[in-house]
Amino acid sequence: MAQVLIQNVWKIYPGNVVAVRDVSLEIQDREFVILVGPSGCGKSTTLRMVAGLEEITRGKITIGDRVVNDVPPKDRDIAMVFQNYALYPHMTVYDNMAFGLKLRGFKKAEIDRRVRDAAEILGITDYLERRPKALSGGQRQRVAVGRAIVRKPAAFLFDEPLSNLDAKMRVQMRAEISKLHSRLESTMIYVTHDQVEAMTMADRIVVMKDGLVQQMADPNTIYDHPANLFVAGFIGTPPMNFFQGVLKRAEGRFYFDEGTFQADIPAEQHEKLLPFIDRKITFGLRPENVGSHIAENTAGSSKIKARIEVVEPMGAETYVYLNTGKHSVVARIEPQRRCHVGEEIQLAIQGNKLHFFDPESTKAIFT
Repeated sequence: MAQVLIQNVWKIYPGNVVAVRDVSLEIQDREFVILVGPSGCGKSTTLRMVAGLEEITRGKITIGDRVVNDVPPKDRDIAMVFQNYALYPHMTVYDNMAFGLKLRGFKKAEIDRRVRDAAEILGITDYLERRPKALSGGQRQRVAVGRAIVRKPAAFLFDEPLSNLDAKMRVQMRAEISKLHSRLESTMIYVTHDQVEAMTMADRIVVMKDGLVQQMADPNTIYDHPANLFVAGFIGTPPMNFFQGVLKRAEGRFYFDEGTFQADIPAEQHEKLLPFIDRKITFGLRPENVGSHIAENTAGSSKIKARIEVVEPMGAETYVYLNTGKHSVVARIEPQRRCHVGEEIQLAIQGNKLHFFDPESTKAIFT
């Protein structure tokens, strides 16, 4: 296993199309790092440069103690699992997993040991004599992962490996890959556009947009302390609510004024917000912090009055989509509270979970 260093890496295509802009990442030995972001953000291009499938325009990539900028993919000691399984249809599962080792001249006994060990880890021992067409999507993905495992590489690279699976199978495979990482104690770099995958699997998450790294941190930090407006809106389902308004201090109160509602600001946040008094500011609030309880009879709370436009019962919780007259807002409420489209309700704001962003730079004012 090995540390992977990406230092000031750029990828510029002909026509001055910049796909990756000065990306620097330090991925520790045995760490599971996930690159996440919308389509076109540069995450897959970054992964492909680590793999050697894309040339680096500028910068340096190191795997272990070796700079690999000019090293061919086959000599980088990495294994890559792609979105499509890329299995040989005429070969059995065993032969698909063994093929790469045969090309590298491994002895038959060593190949057999590695293939059977990997098959046992992945629970596909009973399928070794089948061909890919006789397997489900999840089983084929396990075979593709197994083909990587037998290599015993310095690092595993995954490029959206679960995107072709149905929702139930994705949940199952997320758990399988996480268990695999714990068992192999390997360095893994994983690319996805699905922020749920990133939150549930990663040791650290790299959020990217327009070829730039927006934030790199552990999942809880990314969620609770987003670095900017983009990260705050991208991570979380449903996404964070944003409101435009003005910070005010009057009559002993320090509060955010949206126009249709006001939110009192906790004392510990006052100092960093002082420069923004009487200025426009962006206020962020996650659905679970605005709809944790209905506030019709909650005296003294900061409240949002809004009209319900959509109700989404999820079983253990209910999401309601509302409109304040100026902004749309999503709230999470208790499932026993029956809501109806067109109903006007008041929701209490959880005061210690407020986020504020500079409307010009979009950076979080405090994280």
